[in-house]
Amino acid sequence: MLFPEYRPRRLRQNESFRRMIRETVLNTNDFIMPLFAVEGKDVKNPIPSMPGQFQMSVDNIVKTCQEIQKLNIPAIMLFGVPGKKDALATSAYAKDGIVQQAVRNLKNKVPDLAVITDVCLCQYTDHGHCGVVEKNVVDNDASLDLLARTALSHAKAGADMVAPSDMMDGRVGEIRESLDENGFSHVPIMSYAAKYCSGFYGPFRQAADSAPKFGDRRTYQMDPANAQEAIREVMMDIEEGADIIMVKPALAYLDVIYRVRQECDLPVAAYNVSGEYAMIKAAEQLGWLDGTRVMMESLTAIKRAGADMILTYFAMDAARELQT
Repeated sequence: MLFPEYRPRRLRQNESFRRMIRETVLNTNDFIMPLFAVEGKDVKNPIPSMPGQFQMSVDNIVKTCQEIQKLNIPAIMLFGVPGKKDALATSAYAKDGIVQQAVRNLKNKVPDLAVITDVCLCQYTDHGHCGVVEKNVVDNDASLDLLARTALSHAKAGADMVAPSDMMDGRVGEIRESLDENGFSHVPIMSYAAKYCSGFYGPFRQAADSAPKFGDRRTYQMDPANAQEAIREVMMDIEEGADIIMVKPALAYLDVIYRVRQECDLPVAAYNVSGEYAMIKAAEQLGWLDGTRVMMESLTAIKRAGADMILTYFAMDAARELQT
């Protein structure tokens, strides 16, 4: 098709035409809102590097989730920021842990909102790594039992789905076995299957107080240069029992989302992470770009790449924009 016989501008000349031929359409069902739960009452601590985001006590988490439900967002991802940390992350799987408290309250007061819980140890360990540390090395196999115990405790509290984000080899299979053996075969697993060792996590680590006290996470999170490895990670997690697989981060890894979508027939999630959020918010505050427009363009790009669902701190803002 060549000009002048083909004139693509004919179908761009008004909004009605543009809507009719739009290939990728965002809606509120695409979004999962991440939230940070802390101990106490009436707590709403602003996160400096993430304007508009907060650490919240359970009572304020409940209020926020009631608003999220009114916006027709189907799910949240819950992260815990405990008051006590130790080498074995005991607060992660404690019956009265902060995530467990939040889940019970949410399922009591906002029962129709899907509550997904992040399963990792970094927020709960005094060294800030995602597993058990032996002689300054993260011990993969020694970490699996603690991760499974954490996921099981979340399921017992009422979590609708668990989401292991630690990147330990074999953790999906360990969690699936534990859930099945304890009567929670109905609880699905959303696996952070292709989680890269990224510089875009900085603001999250401030929000969750989860920065490692020594070294970094290169020995277990993926090398940003690798794409084919992501497919191997995804396939391994599927074989171990994952129900949804995730790519994290999103915007710098749109090619990986696309490759995973082509190779995998399970639902694909993508995490529009804290640094991606913070960059847009900072540029907006400086007047360098239209924050709302770039937010919607970025989320559309993630969906266009192949994501079926997007974890994003923009979820509530985007849902409001879609209602206008």
